[in-house]
Amino acid sequence: MNIVRRIGVPPRLRGSATGQTCPDIFELSDGNFAVIGTDKTEALKGELPADAGCADYERIVVVSRETLVRAKVDIPEA
Repeated sequence: MNIVRRIGVPPRLRGSATGQTCPDIFELSDGNFAVIGTDKTEALKGELPADAGCADYERIVVVSRETLVRAKVDIPEA
């Protein structure tokens, strides 16, 4: 599995001074997506709806609204 491309715009275009510490979304060679965000698992795990879960090996990651909105044009329809 490899990173194929960034989904959305680089962090610098979203206001990051360094471009190294901002949320990001990447499409992977297997068709899945990788997300860089702030780990909020402990804060949000208890807020999940009854039909949702977060396994011990999973993390709840928060990305900014701008990151996701600006990635929308790059997300495939299918």
